Amino acid sequence: MSADSDVQPTPEKDPEDWVTGDEPMTGPQASYLSTLAQEAGLEPPSAELSKAEASHLIDDLQARTGRGAGS
Repeated sequence: MSADSDVQPTPEKDPEDWVTGDEPMTGPQASYLSTLAQEAGLEPPSAELSKAEASHLIDDLQARTGRGAGS
């Protein structure tokens, strides 16, 4: 078994560890969050979220709505 077998092809990095995680969320994040919130029956989130906060909220809303499952 080679050492390469333990390497993930696309390793996940915690959004809190992102170099740009404290920057304002991107337009695509805001749009997707709005869609997810609507599907979950929630108010759209504040436009003042950071990229990291938006990523965490996307994960949470995907779990609630079933979107993103298996991806």
